[in-house]
Amino acid sequence: MDRHDWGDATIAKGALRDQVLAARRRRPLDAGAEHAAALAQVALGWDAVRSAATVAAYVSVGSEPGTGLLLDALVAAGKRVIVPVLLSDHDLDWAAYAGPGSLGAATRGLLEPTGPRLGVDAVRTADVVLVPGLAVSPDGDRLGRGGGSYDRALARVPAGTPVAVVLHDDEVGLAVPTDPHDVAVGFALTGAGVVALSSGSPATR
Repeated sequence: MDRHDWGDATIAKGALRDQVLAARRRRPLDAGAEHAAALAQVALGWDAVRSAATVAAYVSVGSEPGTGLLLDALVAAGKRVIVPVLLSDHDLDWAAYAGPGSLGAATRGLLEPTGPRLGVDAVRTADVVLVPGLAVSPDGDRLGRGGGSYDRALARVPAGTPVAVVLHDDEVGLAVPTDPHDVAVGFALTGAGVVALSSGSPATR
């Protein structure tokens, strides 16, 4: 891909981000609560999560699909849960999640764990990884916010570890522009179920 193509992908990604974010802002608040509950139920029923000792996840903010119930359900199920801490260079450190009381306000409106940092390589210890996103293609091309933080983190995840992007149903299967540094995911997790993408293995619901 030459530099001209990179510019085209950046413009196309920006347009798709605007479209998805506008649609998220139009979603009713009560629909968000229902979706959060459904996400928790689907995730806990997925074999990759059921058999996991450690789950890497994240704390949702703003219009993102809600992960609060999911995080608490994972802890209640006896899972070790690690969530990211954004570093000044936009890489991701990790720390343990131990309930809402373990979180504090951080930069960019984020909520991050206040406990000891585990290092950027802690994501390697996860048996399954759940990541945020705005859309995903049938081939597993994930559209993020554009900072590149998760592409750097996902490059550290061992081959064969299930990685799922958490989305609304209508954000799955879209045409997502790509750049050379983008890291594909294997699954999409929505309130309706787990969708296996071309870059992953068959999902067990």
